[in-house]
Amino acid sequence: MLDCIGLAIAGARTEAARIARDHVAALGLAGGTATLLGTAGRTAPRFAALLNAAAMHADNFDDTNPQAAAERNGGIHATAPVLAAALAVAEERAASGRELAAALHAGIEIACRINHAIDPRHYRGGFHATATLSTFGAAAAAAKLCGLERAAIGHALAFAASAAGGVRQNFGSMVEILHPGLAAEAGIVAADLAARGLVGAEDALGGKVGYFAAAGGGFDPAILERMGAPWAILDPGMWIKPFPNGALTHPAMTGLLALRREHGFDGGDILSISARTNRRVLETLIHHDPKTVMEARFSMQFALALVAVEGRAGLAEFTAETLARPDIRRAMERVRFAAYDAPGADFTNMTTLLDVELADGRRLERRCDWAQGSTHAPMSFADACEKFRHCTAFAGFPPQSAEAAIEAVGEFESLDDAGRIARICQTAGQRQ
Repeated sequence: MLDCIGLAIAGARTEAARIARDHVAALGLAGGTATLLGTAGRTAPRFAALLNAAAMHADNFDDTNPQAAAERNGGIHATAPVLAAALAVAEERAASGRELAAALHAGIEIACRINHAIDPRHYRGGFHATATLSTFGAAAAAAKLCGLERAAIGHALAFAASAAGGVRQNFGSMVEILHPGLAAEAGIVAADLAARGLVGAEDALGGKVGYFAAAGGGFDPAILERMGAPWAILDPGMWIKPFPNGALTHPAMTGLLALRREHGFDGGDILSISARTNRRVLETLIHHDPKTVMEARFSMQFALALVAVEGRAGLAEFTAETLARPDIRRAMERVRFAAYDAPGADFTNMTTLLDVELADGRRLERRCDWAQGSTHAPMSFADACEKFRHCTAFAGFPPQSAEAAIEAVGEFESLDDAGRIARICQTAGQRQ
């Protein structure tokens, strides 16, 4: 929760977030019950969910729930759309922190487990799970906060089945930034319509021509039967990102940083870097010669060049100026990115094999199965606080307000009004 709120404050400064806010303002929807994080604005809950979830994802810095099976790719950024929807509804209804927590857990579990259950064709064929399947999670979270009964929740999910969309071809564009926002907004609309009596099909997901069949060609019902046993937030866990770009680059980035520290070289010492992943990763990180920062977030070449030259990769490094620098472009040309012939029996679905050749003749190799921030190398709450401070400082957010937000999130289950968290995260002059 803290991670995504910090990202919303930083992401509110991006061009995509501004365009989305201008769209909502042009509709005459300024003012309302829900806070726009990191800004002075407020609007109706559905549009606050749209704008806040987009801002949370704007820098591609939000957490990931990976696939549970090693042979599959296509994790899901479930927290941003579910949290944005839940927080907007909770603020409108003055829900408690414990009520917000219950809705958040339910929504994240549904989004993640549907992603684990749907046939791999869904992601492989071009759908973006964060855009599509988070719609169901956002609908469930909003429905729970609205107090809907079982049948009405089913009707909300039926609406979600007809609203869920989003394709991976938009990776590296402003449209992809809006994917979590569209899911969050659709989730709130689904719950609101169901609360007003809208009726949907009884099995809009698993029916013969339901969502699973249409968008995936099938699903594994056994996975859905195990919801909450264990919770997806624990296994495979929510992987908090150490870098603001596509998570599939993170094992390689983590590994190269470690090699750099251990062997004392820098970008000028490198003759070549070879990164080999499974073919699905290669087909996802499609921008081998990025022209924009958004494309660079889906580029293994830029990610490794940045780490090689700068030794760090934060929000301040992912800029158009950095991407255009001659030393970065030269380093990108030294990165070879390819797929290995076949994964080893003990490989993860993110295993990356690094081979670094140095000018002094040394050749360094490293196998990278996980990234920092994963359940295998997790961030603590203190680590998340530092990342939060980094994001809010980057946005020019007042340090005292950042510390108040950390304190409120740290004790959110004891809050009588969960909306207090959102209101702390408004810009000065409009905080309530």
